[in-house]
Amino acid sequence: MIEDLLPESVVAVEAFGEPRDADSALFPEERPLVARAVAKRRREFASVRVCARHAMEKLGVPPAPVLTGERGAPVWPEGLTGSMTHCDGYRAAALVRTGELASLGIDGETHAALPDGVLDAIALPGERERHRALAAARPEVHWDRLLFSAKESVYKAWFPLTRAWLDFAEADIELLPGADGAARGAFHARLLVPGPVVAGVRLAGFEGRWVIGQGLVLTAVPVPHS
Repeated sequence: MIEDLLPESVVAVEAFGEPRDADSALFPEERPLVARAVAKRRREFASVRVCARHAMEKLGVPPAPVLTGERGAPVWPEGLTGSMTHCDGYRAAALVRTGELASLGIDGETHAALPDGVLDAIALPGERERHRALAAARPEVHWDRLLFSAKESVYKAWFPLTRAWLDFAEADIELLPGADGAARGAFHARLLVPGPVVAGVRLAGFEGRWVIGQGLVLTAVPVPHS
C-alpha cells in the first residue's frame, strides 16, 4: 500500500499482522535500545527494522543496524534517507538514496476516530473547520485520524532537514480528497515557521499523499531536492 504513495526511486517494505520472533532479528547494537522495553514495544522496534533491512537489500546496500539518534529519529547508513512507521498489525519502512530525495516521511495509523479531545489538541482552527466540512461530505473517512497521520509524516520529513522540533500548531495541513469518492488523495502542509533550506531554497511547505485500505490510513511526504 505505502509504495503507491511514493516516487519510483523509493523502496518500501511493509508487513501485516503481529510478528512473533522479530527480536531474534535485532543486531547486537540495537538490543540495548529496547532492553528495558515491554514485549510489545520490542516487537514493534524489531519488526520495523526487519522491513528496513529488506529495503536496504533491495537498494543493494548490506543490511545494517538502525540505531536511534536525536529525538528518536532513525540513523540510516551513509547515502540513505528514509522513514519507518508501525501501528497495530502493520509496520513499514521506506528508503531512498540521498541523491534522489532530500528527505522522506511516512506514517501508518489504524483507520478509526481519534480519542476524544485529541483533535482539539493537534488541529488549528482552520483545520478543524475543514475537518467538519470533510466529515459531513465523506463520513466514511476518519478525517481526524488522517490529519494526525499527515502531521506525523510532515514531522518525519521535516526533522532530518532541520534537527528541530515541529509542533502540531506549526504546520497548517489541508487534506485534499480524491475524485469520485476514492479512498486516496493528497494534502498540502503550509509551514507557519521558517522552513528548511533545500538546494538553496527555503521551503514554505510540503506536499503529501494519503490512502485508506485494510483498516489503515497511510500518509507519505517525499521531499525532492528541487
